Amino acid sequence: MANQNSTNPSHDLFEQFVQAQTCKEVQRIFSELCHHLQVDPRDYQSFYTKLKERLNYWKAKSLWVKLDKRAQHQDYQQGEVCAKNKCLVLGAGPCGLRTAIELALLGAHVVVLEKRDSFSRNNVLHLWPYTIYDLRGLAAKKFYGKFCTGALDHISIRQLQLILLKVCLLLGVEVQTGVEFKGFVEPSGATGWMAKLFPDNHPAGKFQFDVFISAGGGSFVPYGFKRKELRGKLAIGITCNFLNRHTAAETQVAEISGVARIYNQKFFQDLLTETGIDLENIVYYKDDTHYFVMTAKKKSLLKMGVIKQPFWPLGTGIARGFLAAFDTAWMVRSWGKGRPHMEVLAERESIYQLLSQTTPENTSKKYSAFSIDPATRYQHVNLNSVKAFQVKNINIIYSFYFYSQYSVGAFEVLLKWCQQHTAGYDRVNVKDLNQSWRSGLALCALINTFRPRVIDMSSLEESNAVYNNQLAFNLLERELGILPIMSAREMSFMGQIDKLSMVHYLTQIHDAFNERTPTKAPLSAPKVNPDPVNPDPEPSLAPGISSNEECYFCCQRVYVLERISTEGKLFHRSCFTCHQCGTTLRLGGYTFNQHTGE
Repeated sequence: MANQNSTNPSHDLFEQFVQAQTCKEVQRIFSELCHHLQVDPRDYQSFYTKLKERLNYWKAKSLWVKLDKRAQHQDYQQGEVCAKNKCLVLGAGPCGLRTAIELALLGAHVVVLEKRDSFSRNNVLHLWPYTIYDLRGLAAKKFYGKFCTGALDHISIRQLQLILLKVCLLLGVEVQTGVEFKGFVEPSGATGWMAKLFPDNHPAGKFQFDVFISAGGGSFVPYGFKRKELRGKLAIGITCNFLNRHTAAETQVAEISGVARIYNQKFFQDLLTETGIDLENIVYYKDDTHYFVMTAKKKSLLKMGVIKQPFWPLGTGIARGFLAAFDTAWMVRSWGKGRPHMEVLAERESIYQLLSQTTPENTSKKYSAFSIDPATRYQHVNLNSVKAFQVKNINIIYSFYFYSQYSVGAFEVLLKWCQQHTAGYDRVNVKDLNQSWRSGLALCALINTFRPRVIDMSSLEESNAVYNNQLAFNLLERELGILPIMSAREMSFMGQIDKLSMVHYLTQIHDAFNERTPTKAPLSAPKVNPDPVNPDPEPSLAPGISSNEECYFCCQRVYVLERISTEGKLFHRSCFTCHQCGTTLRLGGYTFNQHTGE
C-alpha cells in the first residue's frame, strides 16, 4: 500500500512502484509515475537524471545513492562507452534483466523482449555470496524487504525478476512483455537489423539494433546457433510450493539447506515409514511460499505420481548466469570502444573457458570489487589465452552458419558456386557439400578451374582417393595458406564427412579464389609428382611446413578438427594434459611455464 501520510501524488506512485508485486502492476504504475513527472522513458540517455531531479522524495534518495554508486564505476565511463550501441535482449528472466542493467549503465539503448506478460515462477534460488552483494548494490533490499534475512540465502525467481525489472525501468531500459520474437529482419538500404515479432505491428519491431543477446534459456536458440546439452545420470526431482501465510506455526518451522540419505538415514527411514515416500534427499526453503525440492526413488514415484521440474540447489545456474551477464556486458563494452572484432571474440573465448568451472571457492572473495571486468571476478584469468588468429576459423564458421539461415540460402549459393566451377569434368558430380568431395577429384577440379595446368586431371584415378585428396590439400595449403581440416585418409574413408567442417573449408577456398584473378596467376605445380598408380597412403607434406602446424608436445601434424590452441601454440586435444598428473586441461584452467615449456 502507498504511504498514507504522503500528500504528493508522485510520492504515492513511487511507493506503489516499490511495493508492486506483479509484472503488469510494476509496468502500469511506472507508466503513471513517468506521466505524472512528465519524463519520457524513451529518452534513455537522460531519463534517469531527469527522474531523479523531478522525484524529490526522501525515500527515493537511498535508492539513488545505490544506483549512482554503481553508475559511477570507472568501467562505465559515465555511460559514454556504449552510447552509440543499440541492444536487443531476448528474455526477461533474471539473466536477461541483469544483462540489460549493465548495458544501460554502459550508456546503450536497450530493449528487452519477453513472450510472457507475468512472472509466475516460484522456484527458489540459492544465492552465492557475490550475487547477494551484487543485488544489495542494486537496492534489492529497498524493493524486497525480506531479501536474504533468514538463516539461508535464497530468493524466488519471481521476486528476483521483480527487483531487476524495477531497476531496469529506472535506468531507462525499455521492457516489452507479451511479444514473441520470431526471427531477424536483415538490413536493407537505410535500415539496420530488426526483429520479426508477433504481433506483427508491435512498435518494438521497428527498433534497429547492432547487438543481439539471447537470454531465453534452452527453450529458445536463435536460428544459426547450435545448442549443446550434456545429460548426466537420470535424477527425477519433485518441486512443491505451498502458500506461506506467515502464521506463528509456519515461522517456527526450520528450513533445510539440504539433507542427503547417506548423512541422515534415520530421518529418511522415518519419513518412508510414516508417509510411504522414499527420498534420496530434500531441501526446504521459506519465501513467499514453502518451497520443497527432493529426489525420490523410482518405485516411490511410480507408486505416488509426481511432476518433474528442474532445480539447482547449489545456485550454479543463477550465479554463473550473472557472471555470463557481466562477461557479455564486457564484450559489448569492447565492441563499443571500437576494438577489432577478432580481438573481442578472442577475449570472449578466453573468458568463456573459465565459466563452466566457476564455483564459490575459485572466484575472487573481494565482492566489493566485482565489476564487469573479468579480472575482478575470476582468479588467475588470462584474457589472452586465446589469440585473435585462433578464432578466425570460429568467426568464419559462425558467420557463414548464421547467415545461411536468413540470406537466401548461403549454403545453396556455395553449392552452386562449386557446381559451376567443377562442371564438365569427367567423374566429378558435386551434389552436396560433404560426400561428393570424398574421392578428391572435385577438389582437384576446383583448383584446376582457377589455376589450369597445375594438375593433370587425366592422370587421376577415382579409386585413388587418398592421393587425390593429399594432392589438393598440399596445393591449397602451400599456395593459399588453407589448412586441411583432416588427413587425406580420413577424408577418403570417414563414414560421414562433417558438413559444417567442409563448408568452412570450401568457404576459405571460395574466398581465396575470389580474391585473385582466375587463370592469370596460376598456382605453382607440385615440386614432386607422386606416382598416381602406386602412391603412398598419405603423400608427404609439402615442403616448407611450419612448426605452427605441429603439436607443441608430440611434434606431430595436428589437423583443424583435432586441435586446441593457446599461448600461441597448437596441441592435439589428447596431448593437452597436465605435466604432473596427466589430467586433461581446460583452456584458461592451467599454468604455463615459459622457461621449461611445461
